[in-house]
Amino acid sequence: MIDIPAALLASQDRFNGAAGRAFVAELPQRAAGFLDLWSLRLNGPSMYGNCALVLPVLRADGTRAALKPQYLDEETAGEPVALRTWAGDGAVELLEYDDGTGTLLLERLDASRALTHEPDSRAAALVIARLLARLTAVSAPPELRQDLGTLAAAMLERVPAALPRLPDPADRRLIEDCAAAVRAAEPGDRLLHWDLHYDNVLAADRERWLAIDPKPLAGDPGFELFPALDNRFDADEIRWRFDAMTDVMGLDRARARAWTLGRVLQNALWAIADGSRPAPDHLEIARRLRD
Repeated sequence: MIDIPAALLASQDRFNGAAGRAFVAELPQRAAGFLDLWSLRLNGPSMYGNCALVLPVLRADGTRAALKPQYLDEETAGEPVALRTWAGDGAVELLEYDDGTGTLLLERLDASRALTHEPDSRAAALVIARLLARLTAVSAPPELRQDLGTLAAAMLERVPAALPRLPDPADRRLIEDCAAAVRAAEPGDRLLHWDLHYDNVLAADRERWLAIDPKPLAGDPGFELFPALDNRFDADEIRWRFDAMTDVMGLDRARARAWTLGRVLQNALWAIADGSRPAPDHLEIARRLRD
């Protein structure tokens, strides 16, 4: 029996509508097909994220692994490209991949031990920084579909229409400053994870911590800092985390600041499009770095 968590259906229904519901409906058949194709057997209860089912499995030789059938879109299509490029250096190792469905077979990590459970928030931020230093040391491969320059240009095109929808003049000025920082920043060409928050770092056998679930694009490593500032949010820790992470990663602080403001801009535009005010924590990150 392949258990499909109800929360995965709810997530797919919310984000992908009919296509997401169809993906979930065919998951049992898809998973069973890959269990047979790759000579796998189930070895534990189902897990899930926003876009994927994760099944603990054993390979024919007894090696522990994780089967990940996922919803294939522009973001998830880049995951195997990034994982192949990193080849296990700082990230979970890719064992098998199916181009047609986006299904992955991955090294098994310990999902019960995520970095989010590390009690020392400063130590956790430094783990993220050390992983990012390794991951972003690699040039983005040419087959990667997304790049920061294109993403930034699309964001800046949306700013003039979005600003009048912010009733607070201070919010408008802050978002204008974020946009100005992005206009002046070089996009870069490193391979970025894009979503390395504390729940996307798991304990492993071969290393203490490894990154999972990249949403990769080519760009400047400064674009990677925001999740570690936003998750486990503490306004008084923003500057410490930012300074410590830029030191560990060897980043130009002005460029890192610009691209962190770019992440605030990105999230603000999403919120405005949904009819909401940008998240107060995000605005505070921008204020602390701007000032």
